[in-house]
Amino acid sequence: MSPAQRIPLNTLAIPFGLAGLAEVWTVAGRLLGVPGAVGQALWAVVAIAWIWLIGAHLRRGGRSADSLAQQLRQPAQGPIAALAPVVGMLLGADLHRFVPLAGEILVIGSIVVAAALAGWMLAFWHSGSLPPEAFHGGYLLPTVAAGLIAATTSVMIGLPVLAVGSFAVGVFFWIVISTVLLARLAFFTPLPGPLTPTCAILLAPPAVAGTAWFTIRGEHADLVSTALLGLLVLMALQQLALIPRYRRLTFTLGFWSFTFPLAAAGGYGAEWASLAAFPGWQLVAWLLIVLVTVVILAVAARSLLLITSVRRGARRAEIVLRHADDAVQRR
Repeated sequence: MSPAQRIPLNTLAIPFGLAGLAEVWTVAGRLLGVPGAVGQALWAVVAIAWIWLIGAHLRRGGRSADSLAQQLRQPAQGPIAALAPVVGMLLGADLHRFVPLAGEILVIGSIVVAAALAGWMLAFWHSGSLPPEAFHGGYLLPTVAAGLIAATTSVMIGLPVLAVGSFAVGVFFWIVISTVLLARLAFFTPLPGPLTPTCAILLAPPAVAGTAWFTIRGEHADLVSTALLGLLVLMALQQLALIPRYRRLTFTLGFWSFTFPLAAAGGYGAEWASLAAFPGWQLVAWLLIVLVTVVILAVAARSLLLITSVRRGARRAEIVLRHADDAVQRR
């Protein structure tokens, strides 16, 4: 019997996208009077998906001939591993509202894991073995997404100093990695099709940074929050211009890369609509929430159609990602 193949790490984008949906409906509860049970039901779905997928990764990994370190070194998959602790932070922050000690442990533990993983990946990138063509939007996850979400969740569990430090990490690497990524996209061959959806991750940093800033400083229009809103608008226009390219792609589980960035942008946009309090702001907020919900549910439905079982779906995603890794390594 041949050793099992590891489940591809891009499956971790599923609970991440679902967490974005849960966060949007939590915002809807706070701003628009939606019953809190709606958001909590979605957070329960996130927890189930997160725990189940981590368990599946551990079980399959125990039967695989490949080590986790080997999977983390793969250019297409490696950075996506950061989603495991990032989702843990978000779940811990929600849990803290009901069981404070358990929530604190989960958030802090997830931040420690994310920091260790980011340090390991930065050291690996310093080895010089990563070709420029291998860069994709997922490289924003270990430092930028982890840092900015750690900032938000740290405040929520009462650790403002940790929040400021995490915010600084996220913003610094947002500048550094986005610069490298945009240079790679502009001056090298296009990303392989399975990795093209990761370009949507460029939408997330200004929205996640804006949410973190609101959490740290309070929801009011200052220089930083306004600047982040301007960046978000530009990134949204970029994504709109990319829609024709996205429409030519064959659907894969990689489409979950679209979900959290859209949710983060929608939630931040709803918060700004509430803050501006212009006539009809509630309608704008509802339109954003409905758009996010429809897109994420559509991706979920297509995913269910794509896979008839967890094993079969993981196998197809694994083949796609392996081909993507081979493509970037050959260039």
